[in-house]
Amino acid sequence: MNIYVLLKKTFDTEEAISVSGNQIDESGAEFIINPYDEYAVEEAIQQRDKHGGTVTVVTIGDEDSEKQLRTALAMGADDAVLIDTSDDLDEGDQFTTAKILETFFEGKEADLILAGNVAIDEASGQVGPRLAERLNMPFITTIVKLDIEDGTAKIEKDVEGDLEKIEVSLPVLITCQQGLNEPRYTSLPGIMKAKKKPLEQLELDDLDLDEDDVEAKTATISIFLPPKKQAGRILVGETGEQVKELVSLLSNEAKVI
Repeated sequence: MNIYVLLKKTFDTEEAISVSGNQIDESGAEFIINPYDEYAVEEAIQQRDKHGGTVTVVTIGDEDSEKQLRTALAMGADDAVLIDTSDDLDEGDQFTTAKILETFFEGKEADLILAGNVAIDEASGQVGPRLAERLNMPFITTIVKLDIEDGTAKIEKDVEGDLEKIEVSLPVLITCQQGLNEPRYTSLPGIMKAKKKPLEQLELDDLDLDEDDVEAKTATISIFLPPKKQAGRILVGETGEQVKELVSLLSNEAKVI
């Protein structure tokens, strides 16, 4: 079975994010595999171990993204592909990513494509569904269980605290949610083996794409941190008095009614 995993480099979730000049300050920041993508990598490895085949992890980024690909290889993936756009693109969006991936997958026989449900930096959840639409492939999002048998995927999907059970024929694109599995830690032997595993590097020219083909359809106007939370206010007195005061505060100070 040919299994692919879409990977993204994101900020470490424990890092403090700072904004400077209307841009996120990346100096000194630590980057990791997007946590939801780790569930996708783990599931891909488990499905390969059950059914055979290969796991290929794919990311779009710069040369620094090799670190996250090597981590996935150390977890147990077989191959990695880095599509380096650093020399060709200044800005991109979900359209850009989906278009590049669509071109990459042309001519490839993918049985299963796995991705994280969302990326923790932008949290749009668009790339997986956009890519599936372009590949004319069925897709299921936010899955928490996956069993494959005789070319059919039996899936449990998280739907706001409940579960929806779905059966779909392969090939299929799936986005992974917390609860699907427990991603493994990389081991020293795994890290050493990862250094020898193949990592292919491509650029837009290798995919017969130019900047106009993947030009972003959206633009970021501004980036800012949310305001600091202010201390709450406790209302005292009789219930009726509290209600009147609350309505007054919501109307005159908060201006939400």
